[in-house]
Amino acid sequence: MNIRITSRKFKAKESLKDFLRSEIKSLERFNDQIMDCNVVLSFTHLKDSIKTAEFIIKLPKHTITVSVSSDEFEKSVTLAIDKIVKQLVKVKTKKHNRKKVEPKGDVDED
Repeated sequence: MNIRITSRKFKAKESLKDFLRSEIKSLERFNDQIMDCNVVLSFTHLKDSIKTAEFIIKLPKHTITVSVSSDEFEKSVTLAIDKIVKQLVKVKTKKHNRKKVEPKGDVDED
């Protein structure tokens, strides 16, 4: 899985990047087909110090996008990961619950 972390309007500390990597790696428990994960961390309002974490996760035939804002980056990331887990489980269960189409018509057995 490719992980790309971008920080806007500030320079992210290495501890925050390590926290992000560990949280993203934990997502593989829920869906092992994650190809790419892009994370954008930014300040939405500089006065109010609202911090936003945006995730774009690419799966085969699916893209999951989540954006969460709060007063701390760690809190935003944790809330976003919770939302991503729900969506990953939903995608995986839909994939497994699809019914196989049986062929129509008569089949002659010789």
